[in-house]
Amino acid sequence: MIDLTELAAQALAVADQVEGPVRTEAVRSLLNVVGTTIGAAATAETDIVAAGMRRTGAPGQVPVPGRADTFDPPSAALITGFAAHLDDFDDTHLATVVHPGAATLGAALGASWLHDRTGEELLRAFAVGIELQLRVAVAMSPSHYDAGWHITGTVGPIGAAMAAAMLMGLDAEATGRAIGVASSMTIGHREGFGTMNKPLHPGKAAANGLVAATVAAHGLTASPTALDGPRGYFRVLAPELDVAKLVDGWGQRWELLDNTYKPYPCGIVSHPAIEAAEALHQAVGGREVERVEVRCHPLVVELTGNPDPADGLAARFSTVHGVACGVLDGPVTLGSYDDAHVRSAPVIAMRAKVQLQPDPEVARAAVAVTATLADGSTETCAVQNARGSLEVPLTDDQLDNKVLALVERTLPGREKEIVETARTVAAAPSAQGWFRALADTAARTDQEGTPA
Repeated sequence: MIDLTELAAQALAVADQVEGPVRTEAVRSLLNVVGTTIGAAATAETDIVAAGMRRTGAPGQVPVPGRADTFDPPSAALITGFAAHLDDFDDTHLATVVHPGAATLGAALGASWLHDRTGEELLRAFAVGIELQLRVAVAMSPSHYDAGWHITGTVGPIGAAMAAAMLMGLDAEATGRAIGVASSMTIGHREGFGTMNKPLHPGKAAANGLVAATVAAHGLTASPTALDGPRGYFRVLAPELDVAKLVDGWGQRWELLDNTYKPYPCGIVSHPAIEAAEALHQAVGGREVERVEVRCHPLVVELTGNPDPADGLAARFSTVHGVACGVLDGPVTLGSYDDAHVRSAPVIAMRAKVQLQPDPEVARAAVAVTATLADGSTETCAVQNARGSLEVPLTDDQLDNKVLALVERTLPGREKEIVETARTVAAAPSAQGWFRALADTAARTDQEGTPA
């Protein structure tokens, strides 16, 4: 059986090892999720969630990155996690398809208002929170995801609780109880993909993890066998399980090092096809396209097979849409998933020409896209490993440029400042101050009449 106190002690012990490549990837993960949070902070969808939390939450002083309003800690955590995942542009652990940054950042934000820490402590808590949730995910993959669970929502509360517990200064025993409590607060099924409900999963995971750590700090208990008891977390959620992947090798193996960052704001299995479609745009050179065939792994059809999405959220789970935009427009950007673009006549017409051809002989990360032109000639572009994969990771410059574009969407004029703030988190004397620097301080000044 898994001893929760021992598991927590293992996780706490590696906080001092967030150095070298692990530290580099922790900063990159943090920068990426700060960008996706700010990029979606002022959207209509995030406003809906913020309005709901104002009705149900208490007044508070916690800012959300990219926003001017403030909230109580759990509400701020939830809104942050929601915004971070809304555009499906956040980080991805490819082996499990977990997006670990959103819930961890949200919980860390809320916890920082309960007990302020330094930026260095914030970075280490963020890294360890991600590592724990990824290890939980690896232990029950792929059976858990295959059963229909949205793994980001189900492992997120555990990583969020870990990060919050560290920032609140809990010892191993209390942190173990927080993990146990969080394991009973998991949510999310895949039926919500392509709707506003999907990003609510990491949002609620952030809030639940924060609450789990907070009540554990005040003495709330949980079953000592909450994770792997006969009716515990793993037995209920995972038909197949490898506990060793959770408990073994702390400090020697870091799942965080396998975190990746998306170049396109959509389901990651679409990325190879989109990259190939962008190349086809150049090869076709404006000639009339009659049809486009996408030879891909069957998982592409299973996860992103929607042929005619109704809006931008649904389009993020449509490889057909991404390919159509790539062939038609060239670069596929956030604008490719605006509702108006998704519903535009040229895009609809091009989508009708795209056909997915699943082939189990095609590698999961590979694709071949062939355009047949009006004159009967063909152009084919193939991709073996797309940009943003472990094999072809985004460079620091590419990641910075991604975040610059995301920040420009919400806080124009502050792009370079935000990137620098995120990259230098370890030098921040106060986590609260660091989070305040990510908020929409100019708008808050306009609203309140005094500087934020």
